[in-house]
Amino acid sequence: MNFLYLNGPVQNGPFTLAERPGKAAGIRASDALNNLLDVGPAPHLWNTATLAGDLRHRDAPDRDTIGRHEREERAIAAKYAPGAAPAGGVLTDTAPAVAALALEMTEHLLQDGVLTLTPVAVQLCTLCGHMTGTVPHACRACGHPGSRPLTRNLLVWDRPHDTPVLARDDVHAHQAKPPGHLLTIASNVPDRLILSRTRDHGISLAPLGLDGLVLDPRAGVHVAVLAAAARHGAERPVMTVTENAAANVAAYGALFRRHNGTRLRYALHGRIPYDDTTALQRLCEVHRVSPPQRERFLTWFLPLCSLHIRAGITAAQLPALLKFWRRAHLARPDTPGSDDLAELRRRVAAGDMRWVMDVRTLSRAIPEPPATDAFTKEPEGASR
Repeated sequence: MNFLYLNGPVQNGPFTLAERPGKAAGIRASDALNNLLDVGPAPHLWNTATLAGDLRHRDAPDRDTIGRHEREERAIAAKYAPGAAPAGGVLTDTAPAVAALALEMTEHLLQDGVLTLTPVAVQLCTLCGHMTGTVPHACRACGHPGSRPLTRNLLVWDRPHDTPVLARDDVHAHQAKPPGHLLTIASNVPDRLILSRTRDHGISLAPLGLDGLVLDPRAGVHVAVLAAAARHGAERPVMTVTENAAANVAAYGALFRRHNGTRLRYALHGRIPYDDTTALQRLCEVHRVSPPQRERFLTWFLPLCSLHIRAGITAAQLPALLKFWRRAHLARPDTPGSDDLAELRRRVAAGDMRWVMDVRTLSRAIPEPPATDAFTKEPEGASR
């Protein structure tokens, strides 16, 4: 099958995954699905080429002694519980393998005439030099209101008007209803897309003659997924991502979802109400759900469930889902049959997540013993 699930790179902000468990939904779902497919652990992907990261580094009192790359690495390591680094490691959107692949892909697109280096009239901040866009407005990098016009070469995709940036078959899912609203939102972009940005940190486009510019991070996160797939020998990578995130990045990643026979698709998942789970403790007591079972409900079942309930899981649904989870846990067989596992893997590879709401199938998918969670810093089963 050669499938590999990979999380949409998470922005490396000032939080831990114990504090913001919703940020780990795509990571947890990918880990669980890869475990079911028995393809081995995949790296966790992180987005570090952000303007917010530039600002944090500039304002840091130790910026002269700690470089941006080291700062990002330290921040990522701190996301996980001590001594619980992911089995597949981590990969950022600026790692050498990602940068090399991005430049290779960009050069091919330039040679084919799909991308061009085109003079474009833009606005530069008069204080810090940040490229603020094609029309005057306050600088997002420093807040200065003034800008000046400049015409400079940029990496440009002049998209033919009838060329979609996202098609139905870009979504890896067994769906009765295609996400038509997502296709509409993603296509609501101008025909000319500028794929170069001013950032302190990112995939430098200097080798292409664009000094001081980096590849748009929305393209770079797609290249990170392809690079991780190449490292793993997978030709069918699937990026777990929310519909909102897909709508924001799809247009800029449209040219970076295919390379040398490898094609990236999106697996859409909904949000999980981790901030509204306080009533779960009482529900667990009522339904005799043990602390380890509760932890696996939060960190294993709900992320998988979010791939089926793509509109988002609500707090009102948690009691019914918890009772369903307990039923499946009680029905778990001592040894799942080989035919059951083969059918489950077929459905996982096809993107058919309806099985998570089938007690019999779910009971055969629950890992035994429960896998430890690398994100939470408190003991397994403790209250969040």
